[in-house]
Amino acid sequence: MSPRGALSIYILIRSMSSIFLNLSNACLLPICSLHGAAVTTVEGVGSTKARIHPVQERVAKCHGTQCGFCTPGMVMSIYTLLRNHPEPTLDQLTDALGGNLCRCTGYRPIIDACKTFCKTSGCCQSKENGVCCLDQGINELPEFEEGNKVSEIPKLFSEEEFLPLDPTQELIFPPELMVRQMTLKELLEAKENPQAPIVMGNTSVGISNHTALFTNDFILGLTLGAGLSLAQVKEILAEVIQKLPEEKTQTYHALLKHLGTLAGCQIRNMASLGGHIVSRHLDSDLNPLLAVGNCTLNLLSKEGERQIPLNEQFLTKCPSADLKPGEILVSVNIPYSRKWEFVSAFRQAQRQQNALAIVNSGMRVFFGEGGGIIRELSIAYGGVGPTTICAKNSCQKLIGRPWNEEMLDAACRLILDEVSLPGWAPGGKVEFKRTLLISFFFKFYLKVSQILKTMVNGTDRVLSALEDLHSRNHWGTSKYQDVDPKQLPQDPIGRPIMHLSGIKHTTGEAIYCDDMPVLDGELFLAFVTSSRAHAEIVSIDLSEALSLPGVVDIVTEEDLRGVNSFCLLIEPEKLLETQEVSCVGQLVCAVVADSEVQAKQAAKKVKIVYQDLEPVILTIEEAIRHHSFFQGERKLEYGNVDEAFKVVDQILEGEIHMGGQEHFYMETQSMLAVPKGEDQEMDVYVSSQFPKYIQVTWVAATLKVPANKIMCHVKRVGGAFGGKVTKTGIMAAITAFAANKHGRPVRCILERGEDMLITGGRHPYLGKYKAGFMNDGRILALDVEHYCNGGSTLDESLFVLETGVLKVDNAYKFPNLRCQGWACKTNLPSNTALRGFGFPQSGLITENCITEVAAKCGLSPEKVRMMNMYKEIDQTPYKQEIDATNLIQCWKECMAMSSYSLRKVAVEKFNSENYWKKKGLAMVPLKFPVGFGSTAACQAAALVHIYLDGSVLVTHGGIEMGQGVHTKMIQVASRELRMPMSNVHLRGTSTETVPNANVSGASLVADLNGLAVKDACQTLLKRLEPIISKNPKGTWKDWAQAAYDESISLSATGYFRGYETHMNWETGEGHPFEYFVFGAACSEVEIDCLTGAHKNIRTDIVMDIGHSINPALDVGQIEGAFIQGMGLYTIEELKYSPQGVLYTRGPDQYKIPAVSDVPTELHVSFLPPSQNSNTLYSSKGLGEPGVFLGCSVFFAIHDAVRAARQERGLLGPLKLDSPLTPEKIRMACEDKFTKMIPRDEPGSYVPWNIPV
Repeated sequence: MSPRGALSIYILIRSMSSIFLNLSNACLLPICSLHGAAVTTVEGVGSTKARIHPVQERVAKCHGTQCGFCTPGMVMSIYTLLRNHPEPTLDQLTDALGGNLCRCTGYRPIIDACKTFCKTSGCCQSKENGVCCLDQGINELPEFEEGNKVSEIPKLFSEEEFLPLDPTQELIFPPELMVRQMTLKELLEAKENPQAPIVMGNTSVGISNHTALFTNDFILGLTLGAGLSLAQVKEILAEVIQKLPEEKTQTYHALLKHLGTLAGCQIRNMASLGGHIVSRHLDSDLNPLLAVGNCTLNLLSKEGERQIPLNEQFLTKCPSADLKPGEILVSVNIPYSRKWEFVSAFRQAQRQQNALAIVNSGMRVFFGEGGGIIRELSIAYGGVGPTTICAKNSCQKLIGRPWNEEMLDAACRLILDEVSLPGWAPGGKVEFKRTLLISFFFKFYLKVSQILKTMVNGTDRVLSALEDLHSRNHWGTSKYQDVDPKQLPQDPIGRPIMHLSGIKHTTGEAIYCDDMPVLDGELFLAFVTSSRAHAEIVSIDLSEALSLPGVVDIVTEEDLRGVNSFCLLIEPEKLLETQEVSCVGQLVCAVVADSEVQAKQAAKKVKIVYQDLEPVILTIEEAIRHHSFFQGERKLEYGNVDEAFKVVDQILEGEIHMGGQEHFYMETQSMLAVPKGEDQEMDVYVSSQFPKYIQVTWVAATLKVPANKIMCHVKRVGGAFGGKVTKTGIMAAITAFAANKHGRPVRCILERGEDMLITGGRHPYLGKYKAGFMNDGRILALDVEHYCNGGSTLDESLFVLETGVLKVDNAYKFPNLRCQGWACKTNLPSNTALRGFGFPQSGLITENCITEVAAKCGLSPEKVRMMNMYKEIDQTPYKQEIDATNLIQCWKECMAMSSYSLRKVAVEKFNSENYWKKKGLAMVPLKFPVGFGSTAACQAAALVHIYLDGSVLVTHGGIEMGQGVHTKMIQVASRELRMPMSNVHLRGTSTETVPNANVSGASLVADLNGLAVKDACQTLLKRLEPIISKNPKGTWKDWAQAAYDESISLSATGYFRGYETHMNWETGEGHPFEYFVFGAACSEVEIDCLTGAHKNIRTDIVMDIGHSINPALDVGQIEGAFIQGMGLYTIEELKYSPQGVLYTRGPDQYKIPAVSDVPTELHVSFLPPSQNSNTLYSSKGLGEPGVFLGCSVFFAIHDAVRAARQERGLLGPLKLDSPLTPEKIRMACEDKFTKMIPRDEPGSYVPWNIPV
């Protein structure tokens, strides 16, 4: 990925006849390719120093930015769209943002900002249940209160305040700009060197050989220049389809369908048609279609012109059918389709858009003069071999057969026999891929049969298989709390204030760690990591690496003698390991060089010889077999579980496995250590959630200096989610050691792949449960076992496990409960904290049990949930009192807001009318306890200065990582000091101003630091009361000067000692949490039973947030957490090899939700304010709770799958693990096709990947 997430640039290129305005990823473009082009980055669009652009303003004021690291890319995508289409459609907006990723916002506010440029009717244009959202019906939000309809719900921003978009004021294309022309003759001369590839889009460097930018019709079809970008091909095909009769455009329609989801617009703008063809990637979307479409390639060399067919021989790089040295691909001939000829395209990926296909296919059939007899048949698949595979023999055997059910059955068996996949095939998902081979052909069969009118009875129920699931146009509402009418207008608490850095995020002026200018003499540090999961290091040869130019040093364990091991909690952990490695990705040594390139080149030259050790423990099951656990178990027991099992009507036992999750913060691990040159002082600039930890525990201890010599500074963090604590400290210590050793600044910035390999993520979990319940659904006894995969070192696994055990009850009162947990020690990188901290796993286990109990009782899961929920005043399993009034209120309001009962009926009706598509509806409650478990961990401090001009500077111990804590702190200071927010400034967080600050996490950052800021402000105001009372109409400048003249201090520290929380694990009792956040979410999905694809139709969320300090920020936290949770439970899948190597090391392999994955409708509502006097203005922390609500999508899919299975007569238990990917959905929807595929005997092969 580019720096700044999906950072994009805007390129204007002038050809002989036209101007191209393109969006591209900066990381894809070689500088030389931009000769003759005008390049605009986000800084050129607008800035705070000159003027901001309407796009930048609206993204910021619509609250479309949190951490801000991805925001410049978002701005450039929207800006480029508006340059090409000043009044875009909603489809164009979705497409424009399809190549961008955001981990914080959940996309909805970004979409809202985009919509302000659209001319729309206010309709969502989805008609999910056949009813327009503007009409009365089940798609409409009900009234919350009399007279308070959806149309009257206030927005979080005011469109009337926005700058108008004026296209006449945009940058003018320089008239003198010209593209350097290169003739075919010159290109052919250059190609005399066979080692010189032609690079156009650079999306596949070193492979493509193509040129020419033209298109024209030839008598039998369309000729497209090989140098056309895929975006241009898309536009041309769309135009051609409008002009030609449908029977001629079958292939063009199919190509256009694939081009709509192939990569993002940044890639399509730069990738060329010729490059895509000649690259012959195994998962190419276009090559299977072009192959079945009988396309030909026009080649040119010094010897002359030549044509070759784009067929199986070309795709397998057969020398006699390939380009010769010196040849270039000039253009591609794509024939018209004929009457009675039909062409279709199919693909299935992990994510709807901008994801490589798991399997794709192109299919063509020709019937001659009709009659339904096959005259020609071509089928090609991608993703199931080293290149595109053509089922040539199968097609040949089917020629002459009628297009009927017998042919379908024969075709499926022939295809499975010819296109064989071994069990160990790269990419895994072997049985899923086999199923897709014939599922795609069945879809093709249905489509053609529908046209031929040869369908048997029951047509209407099966034809839904042909409809695509892609959701395009999104809309949503946010119902937040009204500010008390008695509140002063200038009091910002409770108002939707824009993020403090919002504008700077959109202009690219917000400074992150790697944005800091290069310092004089600065060095770069790169890590060398282990390539084995469990091995002894026999030798390390550094000689070649040290001999490379620019290499200054290689730091090893020997250099760190005496300071290489630290005890975190109860387990020691090393900085560097040169004796015995315990996971792939463990830090072995660190190369220090003059530049990043030199350091990383040298790191690759370090030669390590290993001796593998046994056992290699990777999975939870292996850890259980080997009794490989960190410290003893954690246990919580309430009531008498064993006795309760004796009196229940039924007992159920089950288990669920939940995969891990990558943090995927947009800003990777970043740090800069700067020696000050005297007194052993050092400044450490780092992207971290825990400056004190880095200062004291790691850097000061490693350098053997007092902590007062080390100052740690954090301006802002580009996303963290729990991943910038422990491993950040280790890497910062090594970086600081190198800086101290050489007396020069040292910078370390991890690449995305390195970051994912080294840092670990959310713990995979195995949950086993035994539930005793009555026939009416009341659960009287629950016995649960939690196993988390902790990785090779303890890190925070014990805390995560404890949290999961404490929160196992979620929203339910189980009168007899026992929960035991173990942290498994395995040979994987140590897993760590991630948003939700154990509860997303623990809660899913409990909810899965509830769902199974409901199925056993023949009841809806929602009824069983409601029956077992806490009611009013009650007691948790650890004997803490709970008032569940707001839990029940959230549940009831979510039921009403989502029109659950009406939509449940509609879902059942849909399912009865559709065999291959199913809908599911699910609703889950939330009880999220908030607290650290100890008073000391909750303390916070702040420092507030008032200057003589009346301005105020606030410093506190919290870290700004996108959640808006700095914005809230300024709101607090503004209220307490009764001054405008514009008078208050906040520079950043530093151990120099606020020492000993606790970690920023656990949804408590604003709570704790806000109380400290409040305390400091109240101290100042109390001191100044006599001054103000003497001059009540004075200004802050007057009061500050008067106080100074009277020798009254204008600086104050604020302190909050922490919530009184504690937990005794010996007795299983305590008060570990200060309060509870309650909520509920209802989600509806639609699944494709043939492919496993799903569409998120609608989600309604109701949250109890106490008194909101800033509803715009709070809504953003809820939505962002929900989308992150949705990714966790549905598409985010970490894949490890049987040797413990992480395969998914970047956005190509690991998919987080994109714009197209957001529910078509997303509605968020807050309960009316509730009192909680111990917290900051009775507010509640919201950073983490919403993650768990993403499982409402998991259980909606579960509901849809169950409906499919019931219709097929599969009434037994349904076991679905998380994440619920397309593979798991498809294989759970068992049918004749899943039964037809060959199955490999377990143990007969070594799988490509294993679930850990």
